[in-house]
Amino acid sequence: MYAGEPELYNKAMSKIALVTGGNRGIGFEVCRQLAQKGFTVVLGSRDKKLGEKSAAVLSKEGLAVHSLKLDVTQTGDVKKAREWIEKKFGRLDALINNGAVLLDGDDTLLELKPGIFEITIQINLIGCYNTIREFLPMMKKQKFGRIVNVSSGYGASAMLTTKVGAYKLSKYALNGLTRIFADEANPKQIKINSICPGWVRTRMGGPDATREVKDGAKSVIWGALLDDEGPSGGFFRDGQPISW
Repeated sequence: MYAGEPELYNKAMSKIALVTGGNRGIGFEVCRQLAQKGFTVVLGSRDKKLGEKSAAVLSKEGLAVHSLKLDVTQTGDVKKAREWIEKKFGRLDALINNGAVLLDGDDTLLELKPGIFEITIQINLIGCYNTIREFLPMMKKQKFGRIVNVSSGYGASAMLTTKVGAYKLSKYALNGLTRIFADEANPKQIKINSICPGWVRTRMGGPDATREVKDGAKSVIWGALLDDEGPSGGFFRDGQPISW
């Protein structure tokens, strides 16, 4: 299930980050940028082979990246991931909930094919709930943590108009989930924020998007690097609060 057998990690100064949906797009670039900043990164991917392939690319760049098969909709999978990370590294400093889908197409909510709404909510919202529920206690125990829920400008209430309804609702609810979990954590020790990377040229964003992947990833990285005085429970893009 994992790349390599767990063994006690001994690189004392390195922080540990887990990125879900890390095998491509924004998640892949987030893995790269975190590793470039000295993190040891666990690249989570629903597809084991794709995850290993992506991690190998970053490893060839001299970066400390491990691959991990992780389907965030499966609580058993998430629990095993937490156990593996705890055994191998003894801590998790940053959790980047990046894995998401956009399946609406041009359909309205009434026109959605059966199952599309449920799948979207399961991955984009419940998947994040599953990982936070599993890893937040570890962060509370170590009295430090940064959690970034990768959201979207579509997650603002002003955007709750027709089309892309399942995706919009999943991100709007994710912003609410962020606020509630942030209120349940010590804000001086653990920062939990929703961050919009902007409209990024990825497979999801499409070729007409206005931002490069590296720029979208930088917006996310900001939340992973917040100091003790940084905000928690907010919605941000490029380090600036945005209304939702």
